[in-house]
Amino acid sequence: MQKPFTRTFSGNKKLVSYVSACAFLLMAIFLGIAIGAVHVPFSEIASILMKEIFHLHQNNEADLMANIVMNIRLPRVILAGLVGASLAVAGAAFQGLLRNPLADPYTLGVSSGASVGAVVVLFFQISLPFAGLFTLPLISIVASFITIFLVLFFARTIEPSMKVETIILTGIIFSSFLGSVLSLMIALSGEELRQIIGWLLGSVSMRGWSYVRIILPFFIVGGLILMMNVRELNAMSFGEDRAKHLGVNVERRKLAILLAGSLLTGAAVAVSGTIGFVGLVIPHFVRMLSGPDHKHLLPLSMLVGAGFLILADLVARTIIQPAELPIGVITALIGAPAFAAILVKRRMERRG
Repeated sequence: MQKPFTRTFSGNKKLVSYVSACAFLLMAIFLGIAIGAVHVPFSEIASILMKEIFHLHQNNEADLMANIVMNIRLPRVILAGLVGASLAVAGAAFQGLLRNPLADPYTLGVSSGASVGAVVVLFFQISLPFAGLFTLPLISIVASFITIFLVLFFARTIEPSMKVETIILTGIIFSSFLGSVLSLMIALSGEELRQIIGWLLGSVSMRGWSYVRIILPFFIVGGLILMMNVRELNAMSFGEDRAKHLGVNVERRKLAILLAGSLLTGAAVAVSGTIGFVGLVIPHFVRMLSGPDHKHLLPLSMLVGAGFLILADLVARTIIQPAELPIGVITALIGAPAFAAILVKRRMERRG
């Protein structure tokens, strides 16, 4: 039986983790809105937000600041936060489900499928009459869905029980194939090359509230499905056989988690391009702070992933002003050393 002191200590640790994650996200949001070519003080941001919420009148000078905050920086910050949260929670779910610390949202080829859809739009200059500017994200999301369904179809064809190893191998095969398709289109592209490369490196610039509205429903649906399966994720992280003994319908739950994670990944890639290391590093970092329980790991990964990508985007757009770096470059520069440090620490702890 767990001692009261131990339960209290564990509960306090979780509370501290949530408070710290929320504080980190709020700090990232305010910094992302405040810093730029025009500096907006924190007090001004709070005033603008309160006046917008309660529809209060603002003077001309305040109108200029309000336009910068509400129409330029806030939607960009929210979009970066949603993309970061989507990739981080999908990475945490995939690592638990696949029992693989190197798994991330791109393991199953979903990102490659979404990227192929986007590059096809850029390469052939496709524009759907009913979609207009949203042709690229819509086709990208559809391509990601087609990819995950093909991966699951081939995995089931090879092995009806769809074991984790079979799904991973199938995903790697599809990812490699789609990567070669991307390379072929890049090699054949002319004037579109810069646009294609820029999209593949990831960015949330020049995207307003409309892109937030695109990703938001997918984020809500995918996030809710994953949160409804936290107990099953905990069980399956110890192996499929043990999960079956605990009464988990492994095939059904596995399919739901894979589809939800792919939904989050596809929508994130569709609105921002490919942004690496968020779904790989953030769950490891959160797991070190709060433990492996997915009941806390998933929401904390959302909060920390959102804050991390907001700060990464802030660095990307300010480090070489007035030009911008692709956000994927920043996440790779930060994420690769961080992930190496996490792996070294884990190895040293095991030896100790």
